[in-house]
Amino acid sequence: MWLDFAPLVRDRICPPTAPHGHYRSQRSGLNPAYPKTINRNPLMRLEHLETGIVYRNPKPYLRAVNAWHPTLAALPSGELLASFDLGQGPEGLDYRTCLARSSDNGQTWSEPVDLFSDAVQPTTNSVRIACMSDGQLTAMGARLYRSDPEEGIVNRANHGFVPLDVILLTSDDNGYTWSEPRVIEPPLTGPGFEICHSIVELVDGRWLWPTATLMGWDGELPNGLKAIAFVSHDRGQTWPEHLDLFDDSDGATHWETSLRQMEDGRIATITWTLEDESGAAMPTLYRVSVDGTTFSPPQPTGFLAQTAKLLPLDGDDLLCVYRRDDQPGLWATRAELNGNSWTNHAEIPLWEGAASGMTGADKTNELSALKFGFPSLLRIAPDQVLVAFWCCEDTIWNIRWIRIGI
Repeated sequence: MWLDFAPLVRDRICPPTAPHGHYRSQRSGLNPAYPKTINRNPLMRLEHLETGIVYRNPKPYLRAVNAWHPTLAALPSGELLASFDLGQGPEGLDYRTCLARSSDNGQTWSEPVDLFSDAVQPTTNSVRIACMSDGQLTAMGARLYRSDPEEGIVNRANHGFVPLDVILLTSDDNGYTWSEPRVIEPPLTGPGFEICHSIVELVDGRWLWPTATLMGWDGELPNGLKAIAFVSHDRGQTWPEHLDLFDDSDGATHWETSLRQMEDGRIATITWTLEDESGAAMPTLYRVSVDGTTFSPPQPTGFLAQTAKLLPLDGDDLLCVYRRDDQPGLWATRAELNGNSWTNHAEIPLWEGAASGMTGADKTNELSALKFGFPSLLRIAPDQVLVAFWCCEDTIWNIRWIRIGI
């Protein structure tokens, strides 16, 4: 959920007064009581190498600027680009997506700049970036209408969302300039749509945009709550159809779906699953599609995860990073997807500064109060993956990176 935003263990994190670059190699949030790796297959390497900061408010004593929801992209120039949302709060009236760059493979990052300035007001925005096969950058997400300055984006009475437009922007110069936001006509009525994923380009040329339907402000929900993927056959010009990924027929709500294509063309998708009535976490489910249209029945992955994100490695290997429900912190699991069968081989804690924070007692306010989440994964070398995620450290929400050895 793009609102995806436990007590903080202060002695495990970096001090708030440290300058930007001083965070580069500290192993923040790791608890030495946990094993570094639980490995059931010695051939499946999984190792926490180092960590640092993409963005942290350098002057919290002067102004409130917090950060959420990073997405990483590798540019044809060799630079890395990170998008993330900045604002006073997770539903603030100044909330918008910004960009930062790295020319040293993610070690250090530039100061952020706004991705775009929206002429349509009063609105806020949140988009996710991707680099397509021809080098074009895409940014797809939502423009949210904020007509009442005393309201957030979620109706506390019914979990409905403010009106929004699904928007798409493109850049042909490595993200320095962007097209005007183009409003997308959805293939079904949400009326709201979750901002949880960048566009996925398939080998057959289709673009998929994973999302989920959300209730409108007054409770309207004509197609129920379900995780879907918009489908475009013309590089984002139109999105006339959708794929059903997970629905509410199992008595569950599905958020933060991740979808990726494997080397052999299979599509794997995974979801954060909550029981409708109680809001409690359920086993994390996955599905597989061989033909790119129909999916296998949902099956459990073997772990309890929130806001899980996938990265295909080589062959049948997958890396999954997630906020763990039964243990504190952000975790990584290395798995094998043999046909439709998922097997976990290794797992490792990456950051343990807070518990998951989701008990099911009050989904809307719990989402707004979360302390970390939304990992983004990018393979930067044959044996290394860069992970970016947001986390609250000393009461400041910042974007942290972790380098993983595989």
